[in-house]
Amino acid sequence: MNIPQSSFPRVVIIGGGFAGLAAAKGLEQQELQVVLIDKHNYHTFQPLLYQVATGGLEPDSIAFPLRKRFNDVENFYFRLAEVVKIHPEKNILETSIGNLDYDELIIATGSTTNFFGNTNIQKNTMEMKSVPQSLNIRSLILENFEEALLTDNIEERNALMNFVIVGGGPTGVELAGALAEMKKGILPKDYPDLDIRQMQINLIQSSGEILKGMSAQASEKAEDFLIKLGVNVWKNLRVLDYDGKTVTTNGIDHFRAETVIWAAGVKGELVEGLQTECLIERAARIKVNEYNQVMNYTNIYAIGDVACMASKKNPYGHPMMAQPAIQQGKLVAKNLLAKLFHKKQKPFVYNDKGAMATIGRNKAVVDLPNWKFQGVFAWFVWMFVHLFSLIGFRNKSVVFLNWVYNYIRFDRETRLIIRPYKSKNQQINF
Repeated sequence: MNIPQSSFPRVVIIGGGFAGLAAAKGLEQQELQVVLIDKHNYHTFQPLLYQVATGGLEPDSIAFPLRKRFNDVENFYFRLAEVVKIHPEKNILETSIGNLDYDELIIATGSTTNFFGNTNIQKNTMEMKSVPQSLNIRSLILENFEEALLTDNIEERNALMNFVIVGGGPTGVELAGALAEMKKGILPKDYPDLDIRQMQINLIQSSGEILKGMSAQASEKAEDFLIKLGVNVWKNLRVLDYDGKTVTTNGIDHFRAETVIWAAGVKGELVEGLQTECLIERAARIKVNEYNQVMNYTNIYAIGDVACMASKKNPYGHPMMAQPAIQQGKLVAKNLLAKLFHKKQKPFVYNDKGAMATIGRNKAVVDLPNWKFQGVFAWFVWMFVHLFSLIGFRNKSVVFLNWVYNYIRFDRETRLIIRPYKSKNQQINF
């Protein structure tokens, strides 16, 4: 890897997401050699991926180069690579570009889509966990409308204009709202020779409420917002299969759709090499203690989505969201320094700052610890929090200007098919 030997302890961080980035920030300018490894050379602000997928933002406005964030930090190294395996008995990390020894290891690999073992669904649905996947969705949406213009078959045209989103969490709700706004204000202008009224947006949730992790008040209001926007909200309905053409459910309702977006679950992104008793198989998460140390290891930590810190209050671990990841990243950096300098470590205590979701223009729901509110003010709060959380002045400025422009003009300028996407089960002839 061409990383020089150092008299300082070497700390290796796997993953440049919210958790890994927070840990790296906490360790900068210390008497350590810090190596950050990621398969991408940028940090992705995942909460805004749905806006890239629906043409509201450029992809580079929610991504920030990892090297740029640390280019003035001494004893910091970034390597673009995929981690293949951990060899804990040797303190060696095996990667796609070579091996690297470590003194302390922080696993912050985040999460990936959970298809719950259904290979058909995994093969035929769209994911939205990365910038490339969001661009694929954007291209497919627009390609479907281009193809709908060319067919005289009404059933085929309706299937091309039928969108199914599986999962009523924040990702599914926000994506459904964004598609509904495209249907209302943008697509009729782009495709005047199509009857956009025939476009269907279906949000399917297996339980009896959407935004299950939020308050009942937020769930009910979000559903009301979606229905008023024209979204078909299906509750207590489970998707069993999708063959690329038809969505099969456990009820009498089935959907013919060319685009199905899977937002129904996540699981940890595991790295091979840890003992099996350290892992929770179903959720693919790593068991950690209150200091985020991996079970049975003293110099390996796991933080963020991939870590499961079970307790009486959180028997299944903390929610797989940005805030727990950031807070764990900050604390593990402090604890690692405390450990190296023989000081007392602090156990992790999650500070729940609340949750929020936006459904569209002037429509959002916010749950704070002592205050719950919805509507226009919630929408402005949502925008401020997300804008403030972005990395880099340029990204903040670009996103803010895009939002102002979109609000005034009711437009989404980046509805471009830059990189055409073609599903294995779909033949498009232009």
